[in-house]
Amino acid sequence: MTTTPLRSRVGEALIAATVLASMVGFLDANVVNVAVPAIGRDLGAGVAGLQWALTGYLLTVAALLLLSGALADHFGRRRILIIGLLAMLGSSVLCAVAPTIGVLVAARVLQGAGAAMVVPTSLALLNGTLRVEDRARGIGLWAGLATIGTTVGPYAGGWLVDHAGWRWIFLLNVPLILLALLALRWVPETSDEPRPLSLDAAGAILAILGIGGVIFALTRGAESGWADAAVVVTGIVGVAALVALTPVERRVKAPMVRLSLFKSRQFDAINVTTVLFYGALAAGGYLLVLQLQLVLGYSAAEAGAAAIPNSIVFLALSPISGALVPRIGPRWLMVAGIVAVAAGFAWISQANAGDTYASAILPGVLLQGLGLGLAVTPLTAAVLAAVDDADLGEASAVNDAASRVGAVLAVAAVPLLIGAGGGDLANALVDGFRPAMLVLAVVCVLSAVVTAVFVSDRRAAVAAPPIPAPAPHHGCALPATTSLGVRQ
Repeated sequence: MTTTPLRSRVGEALIAATVLASMVGFLDANVVNVAVPAIGRDLGAGVAGLQWALTGYLLTVAALLLLSGALADHFGRRRILIIGLLAMLGSSVLCAVAPTIGVLVAARVLQGAGAAMVVPTSLALLNGTLRVEDRARGIGLWAGLATIGTTVGPYAGGWLVDHAGWRWIFLLNVPLILLALLALRWVPETSDEPRPLSLDAAGAILAILGIGGVIFALTRGAESGWADAAVVVTGIVGVAALVALTPVERRVKAPMVRLSLFKSRQFDAINVTTVLFYGALAAGGYLLVLQLQLVLGYSAAEAGAAAIPNSIVFLALSPISGALVPRIGPRWLMVAGIVAVAAGFAWISQANAGDTYASAILPGVLLQGLGLGLAVTPLTAAVLAAVDDADLGEASAVNDAASRVGAVLAVAAVPLLIGAGGGDLANALVDGFRPAMLVLAVVCVLSAVVTAVFVSDRRAAVAAPPIPAPAPHHGCALPATTSLGVRQ
């Protein structure tokens, strides 16, 4: 396979295409949070419907992420990226014109299917096209530029909600998609010899049934009651499917994920940490946006901008923590960072009507930025150091999936955390916001305990800059792995 230098027309087009594609995926995951109150008012949607508008997207991405890697290896990364972008283009327009909450949820599921192909495949295309000596710098450019979109997106979406209506937020990514498709005209396919397509249908079906069943039970149970027959049945089916996943995967000739990866205690511990930590970040981000708008009276744009300082602190600290990992190891940097995020949740939990941003929100946001800056890069280094070099692509894909599963389960549990039941979110937040945020702080502390006890303190080299973690208020954190979804 022929590779290309970064300083070339192909290299520049590659950076543009992959940055734009990744920004599309980040926007669709993050920007909807600021529009939830407006969508609820306009479509007359209840708590469960609004939850599915968020979790339908997250669930589809989590369920199809590993499958997209296999498709990209077989059909070509550039081709799968283009298909994913076109899927997101069509589904975004459908979201914008959705007449009912049911149509919006269906369109969001289609968006998730496209995103499962776009975000991981864009980075794999970048890594596979650039020559080896330019890859670290290329990934660094990708990470920095993609972070700009992650930071500005919620504010831009909030401004559109305030001044044009919530439907316009789904059209934010249309020009980005068109520009990405244009840039891909100059980018070659990464491989002329496709790998044999080996799909683990049994594993994929069990994963979808398991995660989907649990999420449905969490979402409907908070509204209809936990004794509801549909809640009980789907919950049992979901748990049974997840329990059956491991023995089924052991018998499959080509499983979605090789179970031998999980023989490493450090690898297991980091993925448990990832599920807890990124789950707390996703749920906390969603709750904060709701509290700011429905209780503190912020506009959608103000809510979208509230955590921008978080991203600034994160970007400033990430290179520093990356330089410290080879010297002191990842464990205590991760512990310190996760505890700082927990402290941020505890601070923000006090926010209530009449409080100022400077006193109630900003200190917590800065603590979270400090925590992400300390924890994200060491987590990257630790998960990659836990496996052999030949397993880096698959290990990072597993960690990516862990973060997304944590996010979708945590967001689905938000109505339960605040006691929303069949009522509206605003009333539930008055009494439920503080205890919910404190629960998330405890989840972070548990994540830190797992890290302190089970993660090795051996020093690990950071092979490349991490993928930027969106600020907590954006609602769907991405994992800090360096090669997502596709085996290299």
